[in-house]
Amino acid sequence: MEELAHRSGATVRTIRAYQDRGLLPKPERRGRANVYGDAHLARLRQIAGLLDRGYTLASIKELLDAWDTGRGLSGVLGLVAEVAGPWTDEEAGRITRAELGERFGGIQDDEAVEEAVKLGVLVRVPDSPEEFLVPSPQELAVAAELHAAGVPLLAITVHLRELRTKVEHIAGRFLDFTTEYVFRQYLDHPPTDEEATEAASLVRRLRPLAQQTVDAELARAMRALATSYLRRHLDAEACEDSPAAAEGAREASEGEPAANPPGGLAQPRSGPADPAGSLPHHGSVRLPDRTARAVAALVGQENVAAFVAAAVEREVQARTMDALVIGPDAG
Repeated sequence: MEELAHRSGATVRTIRAYQDRGLLPKPERRGRANVYGDAHLARLRQIAGLLDRGYTLASIKELLDAWDTGRGLSGVLGLVAEVAGPWTDEEAGRITRAELGERFGGIQDDEAVEEAVKLGVLVRVPDSPEEFLVPSPQELAVAAELHAAGVPLLAITVHLRELRTKVEHIAGRFLDFTTEYVFRQYLDHPPTDEEATEAASLVRRLRPLAQQTVDAELARAMRALATSYLRRHLDAEACEDSPAAAEGAREASEGEPAANPPGGLAQPRSGPADPAGSLPHHGSVRLPDRTARAVAALVGQENVAAFVAAAVEREVQARTMDALVIGPDAG
């Protein structure tokens, strides 16, 4: 047993525990000696590999029992390797502490480095305190670009932590989805060697789909939201210079009734949509009591008319921007 422990890297105590759990076959008895062979060494390496991939001893015992009863294990191990393998073609890199400082403007920020290590963006290299492994050079490059654009390092790590939580939720939902409709037939019982091989092939086929779907949806969302953000900020600027808003504020300051009490009437006014000021007066528009009270609570009774005029004009401008950016058929 001591020799087996030495050759496998496991401790004698661990080997005994595996034997007690039925994970390791009993040794061959030769006289008064217990003899372990290559099969025991191979089994210990299989267990170690599965443990490294996060499998519990109970799950490992099921797999090994399947192997021992002749159902095969090579397909299952192939499936394990397929799932546990890299899900990207990106290759890890290395970077020194000095190079890291250069990438981030010559700043030596120990706190930010520690945060990056906690997040796994950087991995310390044993026996080399001035060097780091970079699992995703692309992710580090994004952080460097954001920092060069003016984002503080700690803000970047906070953002990444929040993003990672959301991405892990998306990944979990994708796995639930594919398990329900694709992989459940393989996972509701100990798979045979052939079934595991077939499932591994499906993993290879479906692996890129999650990233492709997220890429497409992120591109769509970024276009829509970036357009909305730009429009909102342009509208805010326009509203500040709006003749209608200025007129409402002027009337309020001169003592004119800016708006009637809750449930009263708001007077529509012309603005930039009518540069000549030639829009006809369409009379008063009655606001619901709840709306009038909410506006008054928000901006004060004296500013209700100016607020309503600016809000109406902003909506007109928003629809104009939609027609220009999205197209004339937009709703």
